[in-house]
Amino acid sequence: MDPFNSKFILKEKRWLWIDYDKGISIMLVGYGHCLDALGGHADLSAYPFFNYMGTFLYGFRMPLFFIVSGLLIGRSLNKKGLNGYVSDRTNNILFPLLVWGFIEISMQLIAARFTNFTHNDNVGPTSYFNLLIDPRQTGHFWYFNALFCIGVVYAFIKSIFKLKPFAHVLLGFVFFCASAYIHINNINTGFLTDVLEYYFFFALGDLISKVMLDEKNIKRFSSWKIFFPLLAVFLTAQYFATKINVQPSPYGNDLVEHTQPFFYLFQALIGCAISINFSFLLQKYKVFTWIRIVGYHSLFIYCMQVIVMTLARIFCQNFLHITYTPVLIMLVWSSGIVLPIFFYNFCLRYNLWWLYTYKKPVKQVEYLRTTNIFSFKRQVLEAPEA
Repeated sequence: MDPFNSKFILKEKRWLWIDYDKGISIMLVGYGHCLDALGGHADLSAYPFFNYMGTFLYGFRMPLFFIVSGLLIGRSLNKKGLNGYVSDRTNNILFPLLVWGFIEISMQLIAARFTNFTHNDNVGPTSYFNLLIDPRQTGHFWYFNALFCIGVVYAFIKSIFKLKPFAHVLLGFVFFCASAYIHINNINTGFLTDVLEYYFFFALGDLISKVMLDEKNIKRFSSWKIFFPLLAVFLTAQYFATKINVQPSPYGNDLVEHTQPFFYLFQALIGCAISINFSFLLQKYKVFTWIRIVGYHSLFIYCMQVIVMTLARIFCQNFLHITYTPVLIMLVWSSGIVLPIFFYNFCLRYNLWWLYTYKKPVKQVEYLRTTNIFSFKRQVLEAPEA
Protein backbone atom coordinates (compact mmCIF):
# COMPACT_ATOMS: atom_id res chain seq x y z
CA MET A 1 0.00 0.00 0.00
CA ASP A 2 1.38 3.38 -1.05
CA PRO A 3 -1.45 5.95 -0.56
CA PHE A 4 0.95 8.89 -0.95
CA ASN A 5 2.31 7.65 -4.30
CA SER A 6 5.83 7.87 -2.88
CA LYS A 7 7.41 5.34 -5.27
CA PHE A 8 6.40 7.36 -8.30
CA ILE A 9 7.52 10.66 -6.78
CA LEU A 10 10.88 9.45 -5.51
CA LYS A 11 11.73 8.02 -8.94
CA GLU A 12 10.94 11.31 -10.70
CA LYS A 13 13.88 13.40 -11.89
CA ARG A 14 13.50 16.52 -9.76
CA TRP A 15 15.58 19.03 -7.83
CA LEU A 16 15.43 17.28 -4.47
CA TRP A 17 16.29 20.31 -2.37
CA ILE A 18 13.35 22.22 -3.88
CA ASP A 19 10.93 19.50 -2.78
CA TYR A 20 12.55 19.48 0.66
CA ASP A 21 12.19 23.25 0.84
CA LYS A 22 8.56 23.25 -0.23
CA GLY A 23 7.85 20.47 2.24
CA ILE A 24 9.33 22.46 5.13
CA SER A 25 7.43 25.58 4.05
CA ILE A 26 4.01 23.94 3.71
CA MET A 27 4.41 22.29 7.13
CA LEU A 28 5.19 25.67 8.70
CA VAL A 29 2.23 27.22 6.88
CA GLY A 30 0.13 24.32 8.10
CA TYR A 31 1.13 24.99 11.69
CA GLY A 32 -0.17 28.53 11.37
CA HIS A 33 -3.40 27.30 9.80
CA CYS A 34 -3.73 24.78 12.61
CA LEU A 35 -3.57 27.48 15.27
CA ASP A 36 -6.14 29.51 13.31
CA ALA A 37 -8.45 26.49 13.10
CA LEU A 38 -8.21 25.92 16.85
CA GLY A 39 -8.51 29.60 17.77
CA GLY A 40 -11.63 30.12 19.87
CA HIS A 41 -12.19 26.36 20.11
CA ALA A 42 -9.23 25.26 22.25
CA ASP A 43 -7.50 26.83 25.22
CA LEU A 44 -4.39 28.01 23.39
CA SER A 45 -3.75 30.71 26.00
CA ALA A 46 -2.92 27.99 28.54
CA TYR A 47 -0.02 26.89 26.32
CA PRO A 48 1.75 30.09 25.25
CA PHE A 49 4.67 28.13 23.80
CA PHE A 50 2.59 27.02 20.82
CA ASN A 51 1.44 30.54 20.02
CA TYR A 52 4.97 31.87 20.45
CA MET A 53 6.38 29.29 18.02
CA GLY A 54 3.63 30.11 15.53
CA THR A 55 4.78 33.72 15.61
CA PHE A 56 8.50 32.90 15.74
CA LEU A 57 8.34 30.75 12.61
CA TYR A 58 6.34 33.37 10.76
CA GLY A 59 7.60 35.92 8.25
CA PHE A 60 9.60 33.89 5.70
CA ARG A 61 7.34 31.00 4.75
CA MET A 62 5.40 32.63 1.92
CA PRO A 63 8.31 34.59 0.37
CA LEU A 64 10.07 31.24 0.06
CA PHE A 65 7.33 29.86 -2.19
CA PHE A 66 7.66 32.86 -4.52
CA ILE A 67 11.45 32.50 -4.70
CA VAL A 68 11.13 28.81 -5.57
CA SER A 69 8.54 29.58 -8.25
CA GLY A 70 10.82 32.27 -9.70
CA LEU A 71 13.71 29.80 -9.85
CA LEU A 72 11.92 27.80 -12.51
CA ILE A 73 10.40 30.48 -14.75
CA GLY A 74 13.40 30.79 -17.08
CA ARG A 75 13.46 27.08 -17.88
CA SER A 76 9.68 26.99 -18.25
CA LEU A 77 9.65 29.87 -20.74
CA ASN A 78 12.50 28.36 -22.74
CA LYS A 79 10.66 25.05 -22.92
CA LYS A 80 7.05 26.14 -23.38
CA GLY A 81 7.12 29.75 -24.53
CA LEU A 82 4.93 32.54 -23.17
CA ASN A 83 1.60 31.02 -24.21
CA GLY A 84 2.50 27.60 -22.87
CA TYR A 85 3.70 29.07 -19.58
CA VAL A 86 0.52 31.13 -19.09
CA SER A 87 -1.57 28.07 -19.97
CA ASP A 88 0.26 26.01 -17.34
CA ARG A 89 -0.16 28.75 -14.70
CA THR A 90 -3.87 28.88 -15.47
CA ASN A 91 -4.11 25.10 -15.20
CA ASN A 92 -2.02 24.65 -12.05
CA ILE A 93 -2.78 27.82 -10.06
CA LEU A 94 -5.79 29.82 -11.28
CA PHE A 95 -8.00 26.76 -11.80
CA PRO A 96 -7.50 25.28 -8.29
CA LEU A 97 -7.94 28.79 -6.86
CA LEU A 98 -11.39 29.02 -8.43
CA VAL A 99 -12.42 25.42 -7.72
CA TRP A 100 -11.25 25.14 -4.12
CA GLY A 101 -12.09 28.74 -3.35
CA PHE A 102 -15.64 28.06 -4.52
CA ILE A 103 -15.82 24.84 -2.48
CA GLU A 104 -14.51 26.41 0.73
CA ILE A 105 -16.66 29.55 0.51
CA SER A 106 -19.76 27.47 -0.30
CA MET A 107 -19.13 25.23 2.70
CA GLN A 108 -18.72 28.30 4.90
CA LEU A 109 -21.93 29.88 3.63
CA ILE A 110 -23.91 26.69 4.17
CA ALA A 111 -22.48 25.90 7.60
CA ALA A 112 -22.04 29.37 9.09
CA ARG A 113 -25.53 29.57 10.52
CA PHE A 114 -25.51 26.13 12.10
CA THR A 115 -21.92 25.32 13.13
CA ASN A 116 -18.58 26.83 14.02
CA PHE A 117 -17.12 25.66 10.71
CA THR A 118 -15.66 29.01 9.76
CA HIS A 119 -13.46 31.46 11.58
CA ASN A 120 -14.14 34.01 8.81
CA ASP A 121 -16.95 36.25 10.03
CA ASN A 122 -16.98 38.24 6.79
CA VAL A 123 -17.99 35.36 4.54
CA GLY A 124 -20.84 36.15 2.16
CA PRO A 125 -21.83 35.89 -1.52
CA THR A 126 -19.30 38.62 -2.41
CA SER A 127 -16.53 36.31 -1.18
CA TYR A 128 -16.62 34.54 -4.55
CA PHE A 129 -15.64 37.77 -6.30
CA ASN A 130 -13.02 38.49 -3.66
CA LEU A 131 -11.12 35.41 -4.78
CA LEU A 132 -10.05 37.54 -7.74
CA ILE A 133 -10.24 41.16 -6.61
CA ASP A 134 -9.48 41.11 -2.86
CA PRO A 135 -8.36 37.58 -1.95
CA ARG A 136 -7.11 38.53 1.53
CA GLN A 137 -10.77 38.73 2.49
CA THR A 138 -11.11 35.01 1.71
CA GLY A 139 -8.14 33.97 3.84
CA HIS A 140 -5.32 31.84 2.46
CA PHE A 141 -6.34 31.97 -1.21
CA TRP A 142 -4.49 35.27 -1.62
CA TYR A 143 -1.37 33.19 -2.30
CA PHE A 144 -2.77 31.53 -5.43
CA ASN A 145 -4.03 34.89 -6.69
CA ALA A 146 -0.67 36.62 -6.19
CA LEU A 147 1.37 33.70 -7.56
CA PHE A 148 -0.71 33.57 -10.74
CA CYS A 149 -0.70 37.32 -11.34
CA ILE A 150 3.01 37.74 -10.64
CA GLY A 151 3.96 34.79 -12.81
CA VAL A 152 1.93 36.01 -15.78
CA VAL A 153 3.07 39.65 -15.51
CA TYR A 154 6.71 38.63 -15.03
CA ALA A 155 6.62 36.21 -17.97
CA PHE A 156 5.02 38.82 -20.23
CA ILE A 157 7.62 41.49 -19.38
CA LYS A 158 10.49 38.99 -19.64
CA SER A 159 9.33 37.64 -23.01
CA ILE A 160 8.07 40.80 -24.72
CA PHE A 161 10.43 43.45 -23.38
CA LYS A 162 13.42 41.11 -22.82
CA LEU A 163 14.01 42.57 -19.36
CA LYS A 164 16.93 40.90 -17.58
CA PRO A 165 16.47 39.28 -14.13
CA PHE A 166 18.54 41.97 -12.39
CA ALA A 167 16.32 44.69 -13.85
CA HIS A 168 13.30 42.69 -12.66
CA VAL A 169 14.77 42.63 -9.15
CA LEU A 170 15.18 46.43 -9.23
CA LEU A 171 11.62 46.78 -10.49
CA GLY A 172 10.51 44.36 -7.78
CA PHE A 173 12.19 46.49 -5.11
CA VAL A 174 10.35 49.56 -6.39
CA PHE A 175 7.13 47.54 -6.19
CA PHE A 176 8.03 46.45 -2.66
CA CYS A 177 8.53 50.08 -1.64
CA ALA A 178 5.08 50.85 -3.04
CA SER A 179 3.58 47.97 -1.04
CA ALA A 180 5.41 49.26 2.06
CA TYR A 181 3.73 52.64 1.61
CA ILE A 182 0.37 50.89 1.19
CA HIS A 183 0.88 48.84 4.37
CA ILE A 184 2.12 51.72 6.52
CA ASN A 185 -0.80 53.92 5.47
CA ASN A 186 -3.29 51.07 5.67
CA ILE A 187 -4.57 51.55 2.11
CA ASN A 188 -6.74 48.82 0.60
CA THR A 189 -5.68 48.09 -2.98
CA GLY A 190 -7.08 44.57 -3.12
CA PHE A 191 -4.99 41.95 -4.87
CA LEU A 192 -2.46 44.53 -6.08
CA THR A 193 -0.86 44.84 -2.64
CA ASP A 194 0.37 41.25 -2.64
CA VAL A 195 1.45 41.45 -6.29
CA LEU A 196 3.57 44.50 -5.51
CA GLU A 197 5.00 42.98 -2.33
CA TYR A 198 5.97 39.54 -3.60
CA TYR A 199 7.12 40.42 -7.12
CA PHE A 200 10.58 41.11 -5.66
CA PHE A 201 10.91 37.58 -4.25
CA PHE A 202 9.79 36.01 -7.53
CA ALA A 203 12.32 38.10 -9.46
CA LEU A 204 15.04 37.21 -6.97
CA GLY A 205 14.35 33.53 -7.63
CA ASP A 206 14.87 34.05 -11.36
CA LEU A 207 18.06 36.06 -10.74
CA ILE A 208 19.72 33.32 -8.69
CA SER A 209 18.32 30.38 -10.68
CA LYS A 210 21.43 29.63 -12.75
CA VAL A 211 23.55 29.39 -9.63
CA MET A 212 21.01 27.54 -7.49
CA LEU A 213 20.08 24.97 -10.15
CA ASP A 214 23.66 24.22 -11.18
CA GLU A 215 24.55 20.79 -9.82
CA LYS A 216 28.17 21.89 -9.51
CA ASN A 217 27.14 24.16 -6.64
CA ILE A 218 25.38 21.50 -4.55
CA LYS A 219 28.46 20.91 -2.39
CA ARG A 220 28.89 24.63 -1.82
CA PHE A 221 25.32 25.18 -0.66
CA SER A 222 25.17 22.05 1.50
CA SER A 223 27.83 23.30 3.88
CA TRP A 224 27.56 23.55 7.66
CA LYS A 225 29.89 26.54 7.40
CA ILE A 226 27.01 28.43 5.82
CA PHE A 227 24.33 26.98 8.07
CA PHE A 228 25.60 27.99 11.50
CA PRO A 229 26.30 31.69 10.74
CA LEU A 230 22.91 31.91 9.03
CA LEU A 231 21.29 30.21 12.02
CA ALA A 232 22.70 32.84 14.38
CA VAL A 233 21.40 35.70 12.24
CA PHE A 234 18.08 33.92 11.69
CA LEU A 235 17.45 33.33 15.40
CA THR A 236 18.32 36.94 16.19
CA ALA A 237 16.07 38.37 13.48
CA GLN A 238 13.18 36.08 14.41
CA TYR A 239 13.56 36.92 18.09
CA PHE A 240 13.20 40.66 17.50
CA ALA A 241 10.44 40.20 14.91
CA THR A 242 8.52 37.96 17.31
CA LYS A 243 8.98 40.48 20.11
CA ILE A 244 7.14 43.00 17.92
CA ASN A 245 4.53 40.66 16.47
CA VAL A 246 3.32 39.35 19.85
CA GLN A 247 2.25 42.86 20.83
CA PRO A 248 -1.54 43.35 20.74
CA SER A 249 -2.59 44.82 17.40
CA PRO A 250 -5.21 44.32 14.68
CA TYR A 251 -2.45 42.95 12.42
CA GLY A 252 -1.57 39.90 14.51
CA ASN A 253 1.54 38.19 13.16
CA ASP A 254 1.66 40.70 10.30
CA LEU A 255 2.55 43.64 12.56
CA VAL A 256 6.19 43.79 11.39
CA GLU A 257 5.13 43.37 7.76
CA HIS A 258 2.66 46.27 8.01
CA THR A 259 4.58 48.70 10.20
CA GLN A 260 8.27 47.85 9.56
CA PRO A 261 8.24 46.41 6.02
CA PHE A 262 11.99 46.71 5.42
CA PHE A 263 12.78 44.80 8.59
CA TYR A 264 10.26 42.25 7.33
CA LEU A 265 12.18 42.11 4.03
CA PHE A 266 15.45 41.42 5.87
CA GLN A 267 13.77 38.82 8.08
CA ALA A 268 12.23 37.09 5.06
CA LEU A 269 15.50 36.93 3.11
CA ILE A 270 17.43 35.48 6.06
CA GLY A 271 14.68 32.94 6.73
CA CYS A 272 14.60 31.90 3.07
CA ALA A 273 18.39 31.59 2.96
CA ILE A 274 18.62 29.25 5.94
CA SER A 275 15.65 27.20 4.77
CA ILE A 276 17.30 26.70 1.37
CA ASN A 277 20.64 25.84 2.98
CA PHE A 278 18.96 23.34 5.31
CA SER A 279 17.17 21.77 2.33
CA PHE A 280 20.52 21.27 0.58
CA LEU A 281 21.81 19.57 3.73
CA LEU A 282 18.81 17.22 3.78
CA GLN A 283 19.50 16.39 0.15
CA LYS A 284 23.17 15.78 0.90
CA TYR A 285 22.49 13.28 3.68
CA LYS A 286 19.38 11.80 2.00
CA VAL A 287 17.35 11.87 5.21
CA PHE A 288 13.68 12.50 5.96
CA THR A 289 12.67 11.71 2.38
CA TRP A 290 9.04 11.93 3.47
CA ILE A 291 9.50 15.72 3.48
CA ARG A 292 10.08 15.45 -0.27
CA ILE A 293 6.71 13.71 -0.61
CA VAL A 294 5.07 16.55 1.31
CA GLY A 295 6.89 19.16 -0.81
CA TYR A 296 5.82 17.51 -4.06
CA HIS A 297 2.18 17.82 -2.95
CA SER A 298 2.52 21.31 -1.40
CA LEU A 299 0.19 23.01 -3.88
CA PHE A 300 -2.51 20.37 -3.47
CA ILE A 301 -2.15 20.45 0.31
CA TYR A 302 -2.62 24.22 0.28
CA CYS A 303 -5.84 23.89 -1.75
CA MET A 304 -7.78 22.10 0.96
CA GLN A 305 -5.70 22.43 4.11
CA VAL A 306 -8.03 24.83 5.90
CA ILE A 307 -11.08 22.70 5.07
CA VAL A 308 -9.40 19.51 6.31
CA MET A 309 -8.11 21.11 9.51
CA THR A 310 -11.49 22.57 10.38
CA LEU A 311 -13.20 19.21 9.84
CA ALA A 312 -10.44 17.45 11.80
CA ARG A 313 -10.92 19.86 14.69
CA ILE A 314 -14.69 19.25 14.70
CA PHE A 315 -14.20 15.48 14.55
CA CYS A 316 -11.59 15.42 17.33
CA GLN A 317 -13.58 17.64 19.67
CA ASN A 318 -17.19 16.63 18.97
CA PHE A 319 -16.79 12.92 18.25
CA LEU A 320 -13.58 11.85 19.93
CA HIS A 321 -14.09 14.37 22.77
CA ILE A 322 -10.42 15.34 22.84
CA THR A 323 -9.90 18.49 24.87
CA TYR A 324 -6.17 18.41 25.64
CA THR A 325 -4.77 21.23 23.51
CA PRO A 326 -1.30 19.79 22.68
CA VAL A 327 -2.93 16.59 21.37
CA LEU A 328 -5.45 18.61 19.36
CA ILE A 329 -2.65 20.63 17.79
CA MET A 330 -0.72 17.53 16.73
CA LEU A 331 -3.81 15.79 15.36
CA VAL A 332 -5.18 18.78 13.47
CA TRP A 333 -1.76 19.82 12.15
CA SER A 334 -0.87 16.34 10.91
CA SER A 335 -4.34 15.86 9.42
CA GLY A 336 -3.90 19.03 7.39
CA ILE A 337 -0.71 17.62 5.87
CA VAL A 338 -1.46 13.91 5.47
CA LEU A 339 -5.12 13.82 4.44
CA PRO A 340 -4.85 16.26 1.49
CA ILE A 341 -2.03 14.12 0.05
CA PHE A 342 -4.13 10.99 0.42
CA PHE A 343 -7.18 12.70 -1.09
CA TYR A 344 -5.25 14.10 -4.06
CA ASN A 345 -3.92 10.67 -5.02
CA PHE A 346 -7.35 9.16 -4.45
CA CYS A 347 -8.76 11.71 -6.91
CA LEU A 348 -6.13 10.85 -9.52
CA ARG A 349 -6.76 7.14 -9.08
CA TYR A 350 -10.53 7.45 -9.50
CA ASN A 351 -10.67 10.08 -12.28
CA LEU A 352 -11.42 13.07 -10.07
CA TRP A 353 -8.27 14.87 -11.20
CA TRP A 354 -10.44 17.73 -12.54
CA LEU A 355 -10.76 19.00 -8.96
CA TYR A 356 -7.18 20.24 -9.25
CA THR A 357 -6.46 20.86 -12.94
CA TYR A 358 -8.49 21.10 -16.13
CA LYS A 359 -5.72 19.32 -18.05
CA LYS A 360 -5.47 15.64 -17.28
CA PRO A 361 -2.09 14.75 -15.67
CA VAL A 362 -1.75 11.77 -18.00
CA LYS A 363 1.54 10.39 -16.69
CA GLN A 364 0.41 10.22 -13.08
CA VAL A 365 -3.11 9.02 -13.86
CA GLU A 366 -1.79 6.21 -16.06
CA TYR A 367 0.67 5.16 -13.36
CA LEU A 368 -2.04 5.09 -10.71
CA ARG A 369 -4.40 3.25 -13.04
CA THR A 370 -1.95 0.38 -13.41
CA THR A 371 -0.65 0.49 -9.83
CA ASN A 372 -3.26 0.19 -7.11
CA ILE A 373 -1.62 2.29 -4.43
CA PHE A 374 -4.55 1.75 -2.06
CA SER A 375 -4.27 -2.03 -2.05
CA PHE A 376 -2.49 -4.02 0.65
CA LYS A 377 -1.65 -6.68 -1.92
CA ARG A 378 1.87 -6.73 -3.26
CA GLN A 379 2.18 -5.86 -6.93
CA VAL A 380 3.38 -8.95 -8.77
CA LEU A 381 4.83 -8.56 -12.24
CA GLU A 382 3.70 -11.25 -14.64
CA ALA A 383 6.50 -13.20 -16.25
CA PRO A 384 6.60 -12.92 -20.07
CA GLU A 385 5.37 -15.90 -22.01
CA ALA A 386 8.01 -18.19 -23.47
